[in-house]
Amino acid sequence: MYFSTDHCGTMSKDEVWTRTLSDTYFPLSAKCARPDAFKGSLQSWKLGNLGLSEMNCDGVKYIRSKSHFAHEQESSLLITIPHKSDICFQQGTRDTSCSPGSFLVERGDLPYEFSHVQANKLWVLKVPTASVRSRLGATDRLGALTFDARSGVGSYFLGSVRNTIESIDLIGDAAREMAGQHLLDLLCLSMRSDDRILDSTASTIRAAHLQRAEQYIRDNLANPGLTSQVVAESCGISLRYLQRLFAENDHSVVGYIRDKRLTRCHEMLRMVNNTTTMAQIAQKWGFYDQAQFCKHYRARFGCTPTDTRKQTRLEAMARS
Repeated sequence: MYFSTDHCGTMSKDEVWTRTLSDTYFPLSAKCARPDAFKGSLQSWKLGNLGLSEMNCDGVKYIRSKSHFAHEQESSLLITIPHKSDICFQQGTRDTSCSPGSFLVERGDLPYEFSHVQANKLWVLKVPTASVRSRLGATDRLGALTFDARSGVGSYFLGSVRNTIESIDLIGDAAREMAGQHLLDLLCLSMRSDDRILDSTASTIRAAHLQRAEQYIRDNLANPGLTSQVVAESCGISLRYLQRLFAENDHSVVGYIRDKRLTRCHEMLRMVNNTTTMAQIAQKWGFYDQAQFCKHYRARFGCTPTDTRKQTRLEAMARS
């Protein structure tokens, strides 16, 4: 989808830009620094479960309030990559800025203010919160964090975003879905080693043990032999200590493994061009009893796997 304010005539630039961004990301309000002279363009693409966009616009402020997400059932994260000038962002108790060469994480389930005074070019990824959680763990500490992307995995992530945008018109829907999964995995990999995402409410040692165990589980969900004992042994802790760590966070090890596997199944079922059968998807993520898989899936998502795949295809047909 492409939109430019050059085509909006005498309509209010604030209203037009607000509607355009709300349709692309989620409901919010836009206040242009110079409404009469404001210029902006937005190009967006669908990459399976992810959205990718390139925005060029003059100075503007975006406000997302509680009323904007009061009735949303699924939350998302926005990953914003500035190119020309700094962006300012405030969410919760954090007030930060993000410069070119870095990227910013915005939680869609909390109010925030986002602004840039000068004209800017932004790349924005819209990512389901559940998809990040299934790879990285709790996302409540990610809001308003900026990550340096000038070297290492972060630089590779930005380069992959650039390559995707440059090649997007040359690849089909199936390849776009695969590109989306690749970007999602790189994004999480670039954030996972940052100490700021470690839960500071627990003691450092116990929090580190729990994070290590959770990450081991997330990295090995496709392993059919993944059990509580295997996790404990791989993390160098006792089974009883592992179970106690999860119990302190209102989880069981088995339940945590099942929950993350269900999320990965849901991701695959939401990919329009994925031809893998439901049985193959279930088995890929460790579910070998179809009846039990459907039971747990319905309990988690409120519908059957078949319903999810049908709804996804109907939504794709409506967009085309």
